[in-house]
Amino acid sequence: MFKASIITLFPEAFPGVLGVSLIGKALRDGLWSLETTQLRDFGQGPHKNVDDTPAGGGAGMVLRADVAAAAIDSVLDRRRLVGCSRTPIIYLSPRGQQFNQAMAREWAAGPGVILFCGRFEGLDERVIEARGMQEVAVGEAVLAGGEAAAMVLLEACVRLIPGVLGNETSTVEESFSDGLLEHGQYTRPREWEGRAIPDVLTSGDHAKIEAWRKAERERITRARRKD
Repeated sequence: MFKASIITLFPEAFPGVLGVSLIGKALRDGLWSLETTQLRDFGQGPHKNVDDTPAGGGAGMVLRADVAAAAIDSVLDRRRLVGCSRTPIIYLSPRGQQFNQAMAREWAAGPGVILFCGRFEGLDERVIEARGMQEVAVGEAVLAGGEAAAMVLLEACVRLIPGVLGNETSTVEESFSDGLLEHGQYTRPREWEGRAIPDVLTSGDHAKIEAWRKAERERITRARRKD
């Protein structure tokens, strides 16, 4: 079963949007599981400090390597007890590799993920290297922390788990499944504010419909994704 382990200073943020609709139902039905680990439980000193000033000076604070490593190791120990020893450790970071559908498919097919939600100016580089963490970004923008990004990543993964979506074909012909963006979708009423559903979609000719959809996907991708 896919298991999400989240290390965060704000465990109360979860499950958040992951607890609603089909994703939330799948969580309640046991198709996947979610656990949170409070980073501050591993903090140093009487005040459970998790951060310190950046070496070399600069603004803000940096999450300590020893604190982060202790939290990560505690999660790894728990997962080893249930036979999940090869779980990717992902650090949500704006400088990371851009998250994409291929990553979602790969991780959804595995035992789950460990997600480290950063805060402040970031995480000590040494623990990223020492624990083999994979840095992943969910967009080219900086957030206040990794919690919202973690939810995006998990929703993309969980919806691919068999049995989560009511219609299994929903994940086949959609944006990024084959490198193309999805075609436009239409439903009743047949005409709305002077705009009609394209005739081909109501023709009943499935070959023509598929050809139209493929052409639309290529057109939209060329227009919106120059890369």
